[in-house]
Amino acid sequence: MSSPKLQTLHHAMALALPTLCLLCTQAQAANEVVATLPTVVVTGTPDNVTAAPGATSVDKSTLAAKPAATSDTASLLTDIPGLSLYGAGGVSSLPVIHGLADDRLRIQVDGMDLIASCPNHMNPALSYIDPSQVGVIKVYAGITPVSVGGDSIGGSISVESRAPEFAAPGQAPIGKGEVGTFYRSNNNARGLNLSATYATDTFNISYSAATAKANNYTAAGDFKTSTSTGRTGHTLPLDEVGSSAYDTRNQTLGLAFKNDNHLFEAKLGVQDMPYQLYPNQRMDLLKNDQNSVNLRYLGQYDWGALEARVYHETVDHTMDFGADKQFQYGTAPGMPMNTEGKTTGVRVKADISLTPQDLLRVGGEVQQYRLNDWWPPSGTGGMAPNTFLNINNGQRDRVALFGELEKRHNPSWMTLLGLRFEQVSTDADPVQGYNTTMMNQARDAALFNSSERHKTDNNVDLTALAKYTANANYDIEFGFAHKVRSPNLYERYTWSTAGMMAIMNNTVGDGNGYLGDVNLKPEKANTLSATFDWHAEDNNWGFKATPFYTRVSDYIDAVQWNGTSNTAATTLATNRYSVLKYTNQSARLYGVDLSGHLPLGSTAWGVFGLKGLLNYTHGTNLDTGNTLYNTMPLNAKLALTHTLGGWDNRAELVMVQAKDSVSSVRNEIKTPGYSLVNLRASHSWKTMRLDFGVENLFDKFYYLPTGGAYTGQGTTMSINGIPYGIAVPGPGRSLYVGLNIKF
Repeated sequence: MSSPKLQTLHHAMALALPTLCLLCTQAQAANEVVATLPTVVVTGTPDNVTAAPGATSVDKSTLAAKPAATSDTASLLTDIPGLSLYGAGGVSSLPVIHGLADDRLRIQVDGMDLIASCPNHMNPALSYIDPSQVGVIKVYAGITPVSVGGDSIGGSISVESRAPEFAAPGQAPIGKGEVGTFYRSNNNARGLNLSATYATDTFNISYSAATAKANNYTAAGDFKTSTSTGRTGHTLPLDEVGSSAYDTRNQTLGLAFKNDNHLFEAKLGVQDMPYQLYPNQRMDLLKNDQNSVNLRYLGQYDWGALEARVYHETVDHTMDFGADKQFQYGTAPGMPMNTEGKTTGVRVKADISLTPQDLLRVGGEVQQYRLNDWWPPSGTGGMAPNTFLNINNGQRDRVALFGELEKRHNPSWMTLLGLRFEQVSTDADPVQGYNTTMMNQARDAALFNSSERHKTDNNVDLTALAKYTANANYDIEFGFAHKVRSPNLYERYTWSTAGMMAIMNNTVGDGNGYLGDVNLKPEKANTLSATFDWHAEDNNWGFKATPFYTRVSDYIDAVQWNGTSNTAATTLATNRYSVLKYTNQSARLYGVDLSGHLPLGSTAWGVFGLKGLLNYTHGTNLDTGNTLYNTMPLNAKLALTHTLGGWDNRAELVMVQAKDSVSSVRNEIKTPGYSLVNLRASHSWKTMRLDFGVENLFDKFYYLPTGGAYTGQGTTMSINGIPYGIAVPGPGRSLYVGLNIKF
């Protein structure tokens, strides 16, 4: 049942939408030329200050076209060089930059550093914004400036919803909106999105909502040997990917005020996700309710710009076995798992123009995070009579200060030097198991409770970046970064060695169980990177190459663990799932990203062009010699583009090499190489846009190289109660269509 606070917010938003639509209609009826009046769009970056260098943005045409084909905001990033995705739920893929994923990246949504409050990380930051609500995406895949984010060793991703608009001074108010819908054939995915805005020259109120729902998807062929789900009367076809369905709803109400060079914004966000099933996890998400309040001030001054933000988020998250997984285990009806997370953050940043050539960025951040993860008793057997406390009053507090100087020495040279200090404090209260007689729960809880759980890490980041512009056709950007990330709460404070409990703690989808280590040290990464950029003076053609090298000390990997002796396993278990314990080791990652675009010609039948990208990453655990888990193999995408009038079309060829080098410690599953063909088309009119296409045109069967292990059906509570060695397959052929209308 929804809380009174959530019900009130839903009612307020339900009332706001028709009111906004009425205002839009009245404004247009009063003045037919409103649509042609100029507007002032506040983008969030003051005109007299440049954004931190090194970012790659997702272009507006991509943002407009992709919501018809996906409900997963992370998939909007797949055309960024160096970026791939960990497979997860249908709307919760985890971005990967140069082999580093999840909490190793700094991911912000509308400036908020959101944290996945789930032992399986089923609610990552990007799952809280629908693709149709996205206005701007910036990705720092190379050297990340310290002003962009800390407590991470990979890159940074910033996703922002549409900026508020204001009518030009002295002109009539703006009233406008948008409504859209989509359908995808493979999994019967369907959804709606809408937005409405009313604005004067000083005030803006906006509302947006999106809903998406889908059934399980099917692969292009049979990939398993059993149809059983463990539930009487419910079976799955051999080509159906169990536990891949989802149902999600997101709403945002925004208010903005503008006074000369000062902007004040307030956003209220609500997510109501009834379910998101997971093909590579033992459990399923059966409720995720999120409420967020996000306040922002942006001011322009003679000396530069000042930005301040305060945000608060609450998450109420529930997991259990979804429809495709066995529910009854002896006397136990399911395994309920509850999580509550609370995040409060404050950020202040000043961009100070020291001279026309020198820009100083300084700022500070404070974030407080609280986590409770408890599993109520079920039945009268091994999961009773107590509540299992997985993480009890987990605490993770961050305080950060940073400064960086961007200096333009002459038209050819720019340098950036930044330093960031971050203190991260973590703690957790004593725990207990379901009982004191089974599966070493009493021993494990006692050892955890007697340990020194309060930890404080003092982390220092350093970034040195330079850009040389040789001429109008050639740039090179290169640099060095030292980045530090402290362990998350699940890495430090999960405590049970029992297989049944450990497999419920898994953030990577490999089918194994995980045990934390209170004494984990922060990861420390040193990265060298360069980007060589050849392009036409008007950017009609271009080619980029980005080689990179990263060395990580105290890399958080894992070792197989013997729960009986509570020591590292002496013999490596093979061809099966096992329990692993997080541990500090060392790692090395290197590779190269290539991307480019080229015009092919302009004819009476339209303008043709070619776009392409290629990514290669190699990651090695230097202590074991193993390949790092879930490293994306060599992959490439080639697209033939065509535009004519309102038409924008493309044919894509996606190629992925076989994944033959895997992590033997985690018994990672190898996957063969594949190639796919996608066709996409769109037509835009003044107030309407139509998108349609077909993905996997030739219905090619393939496995997702970073999709994890298939654990989507059957007796998933037992660590080896399901077949080992099946990777999660990709979807078969799917036709999609989307329609958006502006008013």
